[in-house]
Amino acid sequence: MKIINLTSNSNIYTSNVYFLLGDWKAIDDVNTLIDVGRDSSIIEKIRQLDTGIGKKRVEKVVLTHGHYDHASLLPVIKDEFNPDAYSFHPFNGVSYALRNGQVLKLADRWFEVIHTPGHTSDSICLYCAEEGSLFSGDAGLIVTAMDGSYQEAFVNALESIARRNIKVIYPGHGKPITRQPKQLLYNSLDNIRKSKIF
Repeated sequence: MKIINLTSNSNIYTSNVYFLLGDWKAIDDVNTLIDVGRDSSIIEKIRQLDTGIGKKRVEKVVLTHGHYDHASLLPVIKDEFNPDAYSFHPFNGVSYALRNGQVLKLADRWFEVIHTPGHTSDSICLYCAEEGSLFSGDAGLIVTAMDGSYQEAFVNALESIARRNIKVIYPGHGKPITRQPKQLLYNSLDNIRKSKIF
């Protein structure tokens, strides 16, 4: 699987927009955007990429949540590429509602949807067991302080995530977390347990 961050050099405030392509760009691979952000320069970047012959350039969009910096460009993406759009809580432009534990094909891999309410009620993470990769959106998985308060549903989701074999975390903002991501998740759980859980 190829992962391209289309907004890594963006000049405006936007989320990371990850474009997932199969290694061989086979006809049954599903060219997917994880989040769409708000920087329209990604349209031309997508047009210039080799996305495979006889396929839609963008077949699927998965939104990690509905905040403007992650979802604003959805109408433009839909007009340009006509993909199916998925999110946990459907809103205008979203074709399909996701559910916790659902499995989706993105690029040439299978991903599990993990509902992680906290940042928003519709926040999700996407986990690929084969790659050990987690796309986390804005879910606050890395907790370094012990003075917060956390909903039980978020803590349960974080415990579930920490049990998985995660080798890299692709966040909604910033660079991928490749150095001991699993240990960081365990540290986060320790800090949360020393805080308040409601």
